[in-house]
Amino acid sequence: MTEYVHTADGTRIAYDRVGAGQPLVLVGGAGQFRAVDPDTGELVAELAARGFDVVVHDRPGRGDSGGEPPFGLAGELAAIRALLDLLGGQAWLYGSSSGGAIALAAAAGLPGVERLFLWEVPLDEEGGTAGAEALAAVRALAAAGDREGIWRLWTEGMPPEWFEAMRSGPQWPLFERMAPTLEADAEALAWTQSAPRAQLWAPVTAHAVVLLGAQTFPFMADAADSIVASLASAERVEVPGRDHRWEAAGLADVLAASLPVSGGSAGSRSS
Repeated sequence: MTEYVHTADGTRIAYDRVGAGQPLVLVGGAGQFRAVDPDTGELVAELAARGFDVVVHDRPGRGDSGGEPPFGLAGELAAIRALLDLLGGQAWLYGSSSGGAIALAAAAGLPGVERLFLWEVPLDEEGGTAGAEALAAVRALAAAGDREGIWRLWTEGMPPEWFEAMRSGPQWPLFERMAPTLEADAEALAWTQSAPRAQLWAPVTAHAVVLLGAQTFPFMADAADSIVASLASAERVEVPGRDHRWEAAGLADVLAASLPVSGGSAGSRSS
């Protein structure tokens, strides 16, 4: 059942909360929110069965959440802060794809992030300009009202059938509506190139598990290596998955392996 929490500036954030145990907030990537994302729904169920109190939210401007453009990284962090407060001030974060960059920014800027799990964060080279250029392009398209153009830009370099399936599918109006929120994803990725990563991520005290699918795109391995090398405490872990998609049970097993032997926090909440 959908529940709601409000950020400090009053933006309403919609979320589902399932399970009991270790609090875990899922931070979706570019095309992920509850109405269009059955893969994350499957992952939530697998995690709840393994001892997690899982929160999955619609990021600002997506699904049932509020928010008005322009959408930026600050709004994403405000939403995560509200969810952390909801969970008693401390939780683990799982960030998927560009949501992993948002999760990294949250761990660097917010108190209470105890552990990070990062699924295939699509980073360009450290110190490069590709992120800033993509952010400028997304902002220009958003200002022009070209929502399809935002998605075409975002999916450049990916298998072309990904965009075509989205554009021709029945859920295209939902994706079209949330296209301006990709500015936040672009800003988070640009941030990862804005200074040396070890400097950017020096405030991160949470241990990070950097996750890769067993058959992923080659550049994702380079990105994962950069994250591991730049954080004070991190490890790279391979899980079942291919082409940037995970296998839910296998991924849940990896996250659950980090729980204490007792099964995690003593939370008593159940769905």
